[in-house]
Amino acid sequence: MSDRKRSTALALASALAAGSAVLLAAPAAQAAVIDVAYDCKTPIGDKSAVSPIDIKAVKEGDGYKLTMSFQKGVSSSPVELGKGAMSPSAVILVEGAEKASVPVSGPSNPEAVPANTPIKITDLSGTFKPKKSGKVTFTAGVLTIKALGTTTTCTPGNSPKPSLELDVTAAGDGGTQSGGSGGGETLPQTGPTDSALALGTLGGTVLLSGAVGVLWLTRRGRQARS
Repeated sequence: MSDRKRSTALALASALAAGSAVLLAAPAAQAAVIDVAYDCKTPIGDKSAVSPIDIKAVKEGDGYKLTMSFQKGVSSSPVELGKGAMSPSAVILVEGAEKASVPVSGPSNPEAVPANTPIKITDLSGTFKPKKSGKVTFTAGVLTIKALGTTTTCTPGNSPKPSLELDVTAAGDGGTQSGGSGGGETLPQTGPTDSALALGTLGGTVLLSGAVGVLWLTRRGRQARS
C-alpha cells in the first residue's frame, strides 16, 4: 500500500472513530427521581405531603409504556382501608416536541391499609403514542385516589421538574431514532448491536468502516484517475 493510500486509510479510520463516538454517546434517556409536593383535597380537609416520583419509559410497538412510581405515600385515611378498597390514577404531562397529558392508572391496594397510615400508591402505567418525533419531557401531574366512595385529588404545588427526558419517534417517522441526540441521521446497523456503526454521517461526510471502506475509497480513486 502506498504512503498516500495508507494516510487515507488512517484518516478514514480516525474519522469513523470520531463519528461513531458522537453518534453512540447520546444516552437513551435522562431520568431523575423528583420530589413532588402534593397539595391534596381530601374528605377530611386539606393535606400535603412530599413523595419522590420516578417515571420510566419502555418502547412498545408504536408507543411508549410509561410507569410512574411513588416512593412515599401522599395521603391517609381516618379509617382502615380493606384490601382492594383504594384505586389510584394520575396524569403525566408531556412537553417538548409536543404537549400531551397521558393518563396512567394502577391496581388497587394489595393489602389492607391501617387508619391514619400513609397510603402506598401502586405503580401507575399508561401508554404514550407520540405524534411528533423529537425530545420530550415527562412530569408528574395530578394524582387521584378513590376509596370508599370518596375522591381525593392531589395537585403538585411546587412546579416539579421533569422526571424523564427522552428522544421519541412517532409512528411512521424514521427520521429520528429513539434514544439518539436528534442531531444527525443514524442508518440501520448491519452487524451485532455492539459493533461499530456500519454506515453513518458526520458533518455531511460519509463514513465507511473497516476494509470495506478502504476498498471503496481505493476503487473510487482508481475510477477518478481512469
